[in-house]
Amino acid sequence: MASFEHDFPFDPAYGYELQDLLRVPAPAAPDDFDTFWREFHQEARKVATEPELGPLEEERDGVRIHGVTFTSVGGVRIGGWVALPAEGAAEYGFVIGHGYGGREQPGPDVPLPLPRAAAILPCVRGMKSRGLLPGVPDVSAAHVLHGIESRDTYVIGDCVADLWCAASALHELVPELAPERGGPALGYLGESFGGGLGALALPWDDRFGAAQLTVPTFGNHPLRLTLQCIGSGESVRAHHRDHPEVTEVLPYFDAATAATRLEVPTLVAAALFDPSVPPPGQFAVHNALAGEHELHVLDAGHFEYEGTAAEAAELRAARQRFFGERLDRAR
Repeated sequence: MASFEHDFPFDPAYGYELQDLLRVPAPAAPDDFDTFWREFHQEARKVATEPELGPLEEERDGVRIHGVTFTSVGGVRIGGWVALPAEGAAEYGFVIGHGYGGREQPGPDVPLPLPRAAAILPCVRGMKSRGLLPGVPDVSAAHVLHGIESRDTYVIGDCVADLWCAASALHELVPELAPERGGPALGYLGESFGGGLGALALPWDDRFGAAQLTVPTFGNHPLRLTLQCIGSGESVRAHHRDHPEVTEVLPYFDAATAATRLEVPTLVAAALFDPSVPPPGQFAVHNALAGEHELHVLDAGHFEYEGTAAEAAELRAARQRFFGERLDRAR
């Protein structure tokens, strides 16, 4: 069991050993789970994303980084960044999600997992700094409750659609990556919030060939409702106490349930100790994966400790190897 000195009023390992975590299951899907997501995906694929590339903002690590805006479902215009190879055509493409709180800059997501790659780094609706939207909270504790009264209004579904539309925008901006031009399958990277969104997004979209989900959230909501944390799950727990009917909505947005439909090769980095995203939910996503998958165990997530930098370096190396093997194979 992972153990660190901390001042949280609860145990961020939740009493689980690794062997216990590897047995955490996924909740059963609602009867119309697949229909709900397939129809939503079809709607998103019809969106004319009309991406607009901004001026060069930065050049480093073999890529030129530009701002970008594009249209997503509901006619919402959101932004982010695009990284393009500094020289030559793109040979790989990535959609890169972000944590709960958004993204102020491309940051550590560049360098990209593979050389000669292009990537889109969207800020999903409501999130800093380029996804801000009137009426949608930009703080995770409030954002995670926005529209939660119904599966059709819940913001998490729209954030998933933002990732689908980001992939469409990338294909339009970098046509050599587009399927109709014989382009390669895309890779997806997402951490925390972005990891949970990725698990929800990828089962329905055949444009992706491999994924990495790091400390993914939204796994096994029934269990999450019993586990205290300092992340967005605590807002959902508090809301559930006053609105127990939310359990009719949450099953449609369970990342572990969605993972039972996720068949592309997936690398999951899951933590033994995490005060923000309880580890049992993270491992539930990994354990449920329907396709080829690989587990990279982290000592801790959302928590700085002496080994944080070394652990991050090991994960970067694993990511490069994983995508190099899987995306080459998916060509």
